[in-house]
Amino acid sequence: MRHGKKFNHLSRKTAHRKAMLANMACSLIEHKRINTTEAKAKALRQYVEPLITKSKNDTTHNRRIVFSNLRNKYAVAELFRDVAVKVGDRPGGYVRIIKLGNRQGDNAAMAMVELVDYNEIYAPKEKKKKSTRRRGKKSGSKADAPAAAPAEDAATPSPADDAAGATAVEAPKTDGPASDAPASDAPAEAKKVEEPKAKDADNKEDADNKNEA
Repeated sequence: MRHGKKFNHLSRKTAHRKAMLANMACSLIEHKRINTTEAKAKALRQYVEPLITKSKNDTTHNRRIVFSNLRNKYAVAELFRDVAVKVGDRPGGYVRIIKLGNRQGDNAAMAMVELVDYNEIYAPKEKKKKSTRRRGKKSGSKADAPAAAPAEDAATPSPADDAAGATAVEAPKTDGPASDAPASDAPAEAKKVEEPKAKDADNKEDADNKNEA
């Protein structure tokens, strides 16, 4: 019979139950989430949430009370240093229980216990801004025609620019003499002109020799 049974004893004696909950609370503070049975998860939530509330007010007295429950100085230091800063604005409900289904061996109901403020997926404070997108105008529409005309006008040069460009091209600078052609080209042309004359002279000499003979 369960007369006067106001909480779940978890089928354990008092010392065993307190030690188990203290170890589970230290693991939750260190790893921020643990997997256990649903019954232990509900008992852990009742055990650890008052300790997290104590950590908001960092005093020597509160540290000693939390240490008497957790029995681990490293977990106490992390609770007052890191966790208390995260949950400072939250009035309660620091722990979330998510059911995971039944365990394969003994078909026990399993659950995940996690600190609410350390979940990046379900964080309510960090709301993502919706990206606003405008529909682009279709190409070739009438609205695009006036915008394209100034661009074309800017691309076409003015008559004054044409005249300036023409004078720049037609009036090159002449610093040296007009006959600046390479020296190698003149002898080649002279040789081409002189070679036919030499051949004509040879042909005339041959013809004169034949006539004398």
